[in-house]
Amino acid sequence: MIRNDLRNIAIIAHVDHGKTTLVDGMLKQSGTFRENQVVNERVMDSNDIERERGITILAKNTSVVYKDVKINIVDTPGHADFGGEVERILKMVDGVILLVDAAEGPMPQTRFVLQHALELGHRVIIVINKIDRPDARIDEVIDECYELLMDLNTSDEQLDSPILFCSGRDGTASADEHVAGTDLTPLFDKILEYIPAPEGEPEEPLQLLVSSIDYNDYVGRIAIGKIERGSIKVNQEVTIGDYHETKKPYRGKIVTLYQIAGLERVPAEKATVGDIVCISGIENITIGDTICDTSKFEPLPFVKISEPTVEMTFSVNDSPFAGREGKYVTSRHLRERLFRELLKDVSLRVSETDSTDSFKVAGRGEMHLSILIENMRREGYEMGVSTPRVLYKEIDGKLCEPIEELVVDVPETSVGAVMEKMGTRKAEMVSMTPMGSRMRVVFHVPARGLFGYRNEFLTDTKGEGIMNSVFYGYEQYKGDIPRRSNGSLVAFESGEAVTYGLYNAQERGALFIGAGTPVYEGMIVGVSPKPGDLVVNVCKKKHLTNTRASGSDDALRLIPPRILSLEDSLEFIADDELVEVTPKNIRLRKKTLSNIQRAKDRAKL
Repeated sequence: MIRNDLRNIAIIAHVDHGKTTLVDGMLKQSGTFRENQVVNERVMDSNDIERERGITILAKNTSVVYKDVKINIVDTPGHADFGGEVERILKMVDGVILLVDAAEGPMPQTRFVLQHALELGHRVIIVINKIDRPDARIDEVIDECYELLMDLNTSDEQLDSPILFCSGRDGTASADEHVAGTDLTPLFDKILEYIPAPEGEPEEPLQLLVSSIDYNDYVGRIAIGKIERGSIKVNQEVTIGDYHETKKPYRGKIVTLYQIAGLERVPAEKATVGDIVCISGIENITIGDTICDTSKFEPLPFVKISEPTVEMTFSVNDSPFAGREGKYVTSRHLRERLFRELLKDVSLRVSETDSTDSFKVAGRGEMHLSILIENMRREGYEMGVSTPRVLYKEIDGKLCEPIEELVVDVPETSVGAVMEKMGTRKAEMVSMTPMGSRMRVVFHVPARGLFGYRNEFLTDTKGEGIMNSVFYGYEQYKGDIPRRSNGSLVAFESGEAVTYGLYNAQERGALFIGAGTPVYEGMIVGVSPKPGDLVVNVCKKKHLTNTRASGSDDALRLIPPRILSLEDSLEFIADDELVEVTPKNIRLRKKTLSNIQRAKDRAKL
C-alpha cells in the first residue's frame, strides 16, 4: 500500500543556515497557529540553551497538513557535535530538504549529513536559503551544490535534485532565483511531487524501528519511530529486541500511543505503515531497538553511530566551596545523572574509573560535552571537569588520532596569521578559494590542535573570521602539539579579593575576577603572559599607617576582568587544572590546591 496522504521529511543543513526559521514559516502557512496567536521565533528550539545560543541541539518532530496530506517534518541540529542526532533521525524519513546559505554555500556539516542521506537512498530537494542577503552569490552556490553531489557519488536520479530559492525569515519560496516568491507554496508542492510517499504492508505483522528516545519523569522512556510494516494499537502485546542481538528479545505492552500534530503529541488508538509515533510503557527500550508483533520477530538493522572522539573526566567537587550552591553534590547523584543521559544520547559514552568519585565521559566534541555540563549545572549539580582529551586508536599496529576538517572564512589580510597558527598545530592545507574580499581555506588538523584555538582565531582575524569543523577520520599520530604557552595566576590564600591585591596582581597578567569575589588557595584568578604559573595574593590589604603621604590615597584603577564562559574555561585549562562547575559559578582551579605541595611536586620532576 502507498500512503499518498503522508510524507516524512527531514531538514538538514550546516549550523545557522536557517532550518528552524524555515520550519517556523511552514508551520505558520499551514495554519498550525491561530490568526492572533503570539508565537516565538524559532518555535522548535524549545529548551533554554537552544534559545540562548540560537542553535538546535536535539532533533524534533512536528507536522503540517497541506492539501489534505500530512507532512511529518524533523528539524535536525546543524552543529557537527550533534551529528549522532542527525544520523539516526534519517532512518525515520523518506526524503530530505537540504538547506544551503546563499552566501556561505555548502559547509563541512552539509557534506556530512548529505552523505548519510544519500547512502540511505533518500531523495533530496535543495533549497538555497537567505537569497535576500546583500552578499548572496546564488549562481556560485548552485554550482557548489552540484559539485558536492558529484563528489559524493550520487545516483543519476539524486543528481537531478530540484532546486528552490527561499527566504525562510520572510516565509517565501520560488523556483526562479530572479522572481521573488510570495509564500512557501512552491516548497510544499515540490515536497508532495518529489518526495516519495511511504509504502508498506498494513496487514502484515508489526515492525517499528526506534530512532529516538525522549524521557519523562512520569512515564519513563518514550520511544519515537516510524512504522515500517503492519499497524500498532494501544494495549497491543509486542516483542522488543535489536538487530545485533546485544540483548535477549523480551515482551512488552503498548500503554500509550501518540501521533504528532503541529507542535503537540496527540493521543491515538492506532497507527499504520509510514506513521511516526511516540510510545510509552516499555521499560529499558533504547535507540536501535525494533518493536515487532509477537507472532513474527524480525529486527531491523540500525545505522552505526559514529564513535566519540573527545573525553573528559567528571568528578565530585572537592573544592573548599563545595556544597554551597548545588543541590546534587555526591558521586551517587553524579553517576545517576550521567547514566540517565545515556538513555537519550547515543553519541555519549560514560565509564567508571578506579576512583568512585570520578567518571570518564566521551562525546563527539567540546560543544557536545559542554552542553551536557551546562544542562547539569542548571539542574543543580556541582562537579569538577578536567581538560578535554582526544581518544586515540590503534590501527594496523600504529597509533592514530582523530582528524578534523576545518573550514575557515577569513579576510585576506588575516590569512597569514591563521596559516602560521595552523602550522604549529600540525595542520595540512587542503584548498584555498577566494570569495570576494575573503578567503575560504580548508585544513585537515588533529582534533587536539583545535583545543583552545577559537579565541586566538577571533583575535587573529579581528573578530571577522568564521571557523567550522567536522570529523574527517583517523590518521597516524602527528607528534606533540603545544597546548598552551601561558601560565596561570594562582591565588595564594583563601579569602575575598580586594582592590589593593588585584591592583598589584594585574601587573602580572590579565585577571578573571573582580573585587569582592571569594577565592581559595589554588584557585586560578588570571592568566600570565609568560610560561609557568605565578602565585599572587589578591586578598592582600593595604598596610595602614598613621602618616599620610601625597599620592598614596589616589584611587586604584582596575582593568575590567576577562569573564570566561564555560567553553572558554574548558579551552583554557591545562592538564593539571580543573573547571569547578556549580549552579551559580564557574571557577578555574589547580588539581592540587596547596601551593607548597605543588612546588614540592615540581621540585621532584
